[in-house]
Amino acid sequence: MTSPDSDGLLAEQLLRLTRRVHRIQKRHLEEHALGITPAQSRLLRTLAHFSEPPRMADLAQTLEVVPRAVTTLVDALEASGKVRRVPDPDNRRVIRIELTDDGRTALRTLRHARRTAAEEILAPLTDDQRRMLGGLLDTLVGAAPAQDRHR
Repeated sequence: MTSPDSDGLLAEQLLRLTRRVHRIQKRHLEEHALGITPAQSRLLRTLAHFSEPPRMADLAQTLEVVPRAVTTLVDALEASGKVRRVPDPDNRRVIRIELTDDGRTALRTLRHARRTAAEEILAPLTDDQRRMLGGLLDTLVGAAPAQDRHR
């Protein structure tokens, strides 16, 4: 059983690691001079997972943000030629968002930058430690939030 102090230490370590991951990823993004913010990067990655161009509302729901935040991100990515708004073939009032060729190229560069950042972060770990960390992270990511368990 863990004590409140050890849980507090773990929480602090996780927060510090998260900040370190963001700093390293941001540095790698800046090295590639894509002019893409971490939030725009997340939207591009999310967009790539849809089998067909999603609606803005679909993106907002998947990203767990308000629709206005998606509009701002899409506006910037559209201005830089990474995405485009296209009409829904079944409903003219619905607009969908799709990656452009430039967006797909940027996404490949982003994936490379993220992989390089991950290699840097994980460098001190052995293969066994990496497997153990992966298992622990799977457990944490797959765990239901505390408020859901108490309903």
